[in-house]
Amino acid sequence: MNTLDAARRTRTRLKTRQMFLLVALDEARNLHQAATAMNMSQPAASKMLKDIEELFGVSFFERLPRGVSPTLYGETMIRHVRMALDSLSQGQDSIVTLQAGLSGQVDIGVIITASMTLVPQAIARAKEEAPRLCIGVEMGTSHELMRQLQRGQLDFLIARILVQNDEPDLLYEALSEETECAVARAGHPLLGRTDLSLQDLAAASWILSPRGSILRHRFDMMFRAADIGMPSNVVETTAISVITSLLLQTDFLHVMPLEVARAFVQSGELAILPIELPCRMDSFGIILRRDHVLSPGASLLLKHVRATAAELYSVAGGR
Repeated sequence: MNTLDAARRTRTRLKTRQMFLLVALDEARNLHQAATAMNMSQPAASKMLKDIEELFGVSFFERLPRGVSPTLYGETMIRHVRMALDSLSQGQDSIVTLQAGLSGQVDIGVIITASMTLVPQAIARAKEEAPRLCIGVEMGTSHELMRQLQRGQLDFLIARILVQNDEPDLLYEALSEETECAVARAGHPLLGRTDLSLQDLAAASWILSPRGSILRHRFDMMFRAADIGMPSNVVETTAISVITSLLLQTDFLHVMPLEVARAFVQSGELAILPIELPCRMDSFGIILRRDHVLSPGASLLLKHVRATAAELYSVAGGR
């Protein structure tokens, strides 16, 4: 028997229940807890794990005094098992969806720029076509959302592809660049200035993203490049409710995407300061896992995201 035949034979002999055990062991890192989660005895779980390891001829878990830990072989196998189980689940969902009409759960991750116009419009269109489709939206930074995508917790993202996440298992479709601006409450003293400069902004009070974030880095570099001291009166937060409350009640300033700022300006809550900031962010777009088959519901929402983006940002039309 050649190597290819042996590999095919191994794949056909690995049972779904054995896959679930590998995932349960990875999550619990304890044989007893994994067995309980699988509704089986510990000896039975131990024997099943031994059978799997004998099938592949390698050890998937290191036995420790107080639990188990996946080996390099185990980490590799578990990653592929999760993808296989996810694909099976997607297949089952697709069949149920086709039988009962478009429904089910779709979970996406978005950065704040896409949350004001693009995503609401795309969701509204998708819901018109599929009222029973349940759509979950997770807000966060690109880095936070990327972790959830790679763990299989999100179907796709509208975010930035970061250098450390530029991996071959990800697909990226650029949608638009992002322009930043400075905002303040209506009636803020700086709004009447016609000669506003970075020096004036350095002396102001600011609400900023925490250090380590991309936007904070670009904001700080803006002052360093001009050889101007950094603002010293700073509140660090990403909570939009805290940001808007502070802006409305104080003379603090905040830097935010122009698209987001325009929504607040239209409501009369905030105003954009009359200065062009030399602070730009990288483009954002759609990020998908190459190995992930989208459900019909997720595909529908993605279609409307592409179509809406084409209208808003003049990018290539939907696919």
